[in-house]
Amino acid sequence: MIGGNESCTAGPIPMSYLTCLTYILGEWTGVEHIEDYLSYAVYLSWVLFPLAVVLLLPGVLIILFYTSILLLHIYKRKNELKEAYSNDFWGGAKQMLATLWDGHGRIWHGYELHGAENIPEGPGLIVFYHGATPADCIYFMARLLIQKKRYCHIVADHFVFRLPGFKILLDVHGVMHGPKEECVSALKKGCLIAIAPGGVREALFSDEMYTIIWGNRKGFAQVAIDAKVPIIPMFTQNVREGVRTLGGIKIFRSLYERIRLPLVPVYGGFPVKLRTFIGEPIPYEPNITAEELTAKVRQICIYIFKILTVVIENTGILLSR
Repeated sequence: MIGGNESCTAGPIPMSYLTCLTYILGEWTGVEHIEDYLSYAVYLSWVLFPLAVVLLLPGVLIILFYTSILLLHIYKRKNELKEAYSNDFWGGAKQMLATLWDGHGRIWHGYELHGAENIPEGPGLIVFYHGATPADCIYFMARLLIQKKRYCHIVADHFVFRLPGFKILLDVHGVMHGPKEECVSALKKGCLIAIAPGGVREALFSDEMYTIIWGNRKGFAQVAIDAKVPIIPMFTQNVREGVRTLGGIKIFRSLYERIRLPLVPVYGGFPVKLRTFIGEPIPYEPNITAEELTAKVRQICIYIFKILTVVIENTGILLSR
C-alpha cells in the first residue's frame, strides 16, 4: 500500500501513473475494483468513438460559416476608409471566402463542377436538389466566382435570417428571403439566382433515393415566367452520402411541421466525392403556365437525378432535356 505522503514512484517497484490514479480514485470513491469499471468505460469510449465522430463532423461546416463571418468583420474593419471610393467594397471579401470554401471542397470532397458552360451569360434561375446541408451549393457558388467571375445569389429559408451573427454574411452575399417580387426584380437586373423548391423540408426528410419533395410549390416557375428567364437544373452527385439526417423518424417530421425549425439531427460529414452537374437551360416560353412549367422542370430534374444517382464513369456526361 502507498501511504498518504508517499509518491506513486516510491518503493522498489515504480507504479504507473494510471495505476496510481486508479488507486487514488478508488480510495476517494470507496468503490472496490474500480479498475474494472474504468476498463469498461475505456472499452465503451472506443466502441462509441466512430459514432461521436460522425455526429461531430458536420460541425466543421458551422465552424466554416463562423470563420467566414469573422473574416468579413476583419475585412470590413480594415477597409472602412476605402468604402466611399470603391465600386464594389465587398469584392475582395467575396473572393477571399470563395477561396476558403473552394479549398474545403477540393480537399475534403474532391469537388468538381461540370456543365458550367450551360449557365447563360445573362440572368437565369438555377433549380437544385437540397441535400442535408447546402454545402454543395456553396461550393458551386465559390467555384463559379473563381472560374467564371460570375456571382450567384441564393434564396434561403426564413430561419437562416434568425441565426446569430449571420446578418453580415447574408448581406454581403445578397441572400434573399424569397418573395417573388424581390427575385423577379433581381433577375430583371441580370442576376443569377439559385433556389431549391424543396427547401428545408427536402433537406431534412428526403432519402438516399433523392426523392423530390416540392409539394405544391410553383412560385419559382412563376418567377421565371414573370422575369422571362430560363430555368437551369442543377444536381450534386453523392450529396446525400456526405451528410445524412434522421428525418425518417416520424417524431422529427411532426416536430418540424409544428414549429418549422430544422431540429432534426444530422450526422456524417464523410469525405465523399461531390460532382455538381449543370443541365441545359429550359428556355422561357411565353404561353406556358406556372403549373405546366413546374411539372416540366420536375420531370427533367427527376430524369437527371436518376441518371446521376448511379455510378458515372464518364464525368463528362452531357445533361440534355
